[in-house]
Amino acid sequence: MTPDDPRYAELTPYIEWTQTQKNRKSFLIPVLHKTQELFGYLPQETMDFISVKMQIPTSRIYGVATFYHFFSLKPKGKNRINVCLGTACYVKGANDVVREFEKELEIKMGETDKDMNFSLECTRCIGACGLAPVVLVNDKIYSKVNSKDIKSILKELKS
Repeated sequence: MTPDDPRYAELTPYIEWTQTQKNRKSFLIPVLHKTQELFGYLPQETMDFISVKMQIPTSRIYGVATFYHFFSLKPKGKNRINVCLGTACYVKGANDVVREFEKELEIKMGETDKDMNFSLECTRCIGACGLAPVVLVNDKIYSKVNSKDIKSILKELKS
């Protein structure tokens, strides 16, 4: 991955715009979101690129990228499955949901399948406790999920 990659051509004007704004260094998180949107994750080369463009040490960028759950330093699947393991979801059977996803996808929590179609992750509370257990797939929320729902969720995602 080099700055010749066309995704850098889309990222560069965004970073340059942020540098014209007041409190320009405060735009790091939005720049990381944009980068992950374009690349699917945050490759080391992109963090080095951002470091130069924003004049922020790579170590600080790495620190921010590893602190927040939604940033990833390794490629993720096309569909990111996040099972909430907050208290309400856990009490209402989120562990059974996790086990069923692991069985159906043949991967463990924190892994991505070999075809790069699915990544299985856990998250703490997403603030939808009344809908527990909750599964967030990409930007869609599935509520009151039980282990019997997993096959239909995966079928929907594969179609």
